[in-house]
Amino acid sequence: MEKSSTGAACAAPVFLLKRNRKKTSILVESRQEMRYNQTVINHREWEAKTAMAEQKTNVMRVLEQKKIAYTPHSYPHGEDAVDGVTVAKLTGLAPEKVFKTLVTRGASKKNYVFVIPVAEELDLKKAAKAAGEKSIAMIHVSEINALTGYIRGGCSPVGMKKQFETFYHESCLEQDTIAVSAGKIGAQVELAPAELIKITRGKTADLIVE
Repeated sequence: MEKSSTGAACAAPVFLLKRNRKKTSILVESRQEMRYNQTVINHREWEAKTAMAEQKTNVMRVLEQKKIAYTPHSYPHGEDAVDGVTVAKLTGLAPEKVFKTLVTRGASKKNYVFVIPVAEELDLKKAAKAAGEKSIAMIHVSEINALTGYIRGGCSPVGMKKQFETFYHESCLEQDTIAVSAGKIGAQVELAPAELIKITRGKTADLIVE
């Protein structure tokens, strides 16, 4: 009986030791898994931040540098420009809130920028009157990139190579916010019209065909 009792007494610590070792092993594995999961999460966060930074356009950077609040919008597209009314539908914005940027040249050979609602047409006579020119004409599409740094369908009044005299159709002041191109096809920025006018040193006028 004593032998049996002694054997049981000796066996108990061995069993407990094995059980503790198993618990320790599970704990170590659990901690390793937690560290791995955290590493994965950190990497995904880094990827998300990097992707977001890469998606930012020069227009967005300029607005952020000037501490101007804006809401970015994106829409599906191919290589070609998407017409403004379609952009409004794809971004879920009313057409009267989405504005297109038009680059023109006056009789004096000076360039001007006109920003009007996407569903409207620029009245060249009204544009000339606003700019104090005898006449105004649209520049050829092939000149857009050289003059502004942007391409057709992605031209924005913000961040052009040179700040041309800029005019906004007066209806922009009726909106809390308006959207203009973010500087590339597929991206728009929505912001307060007063902020947009201020940053581009713009003016407002009646510019569209009735």
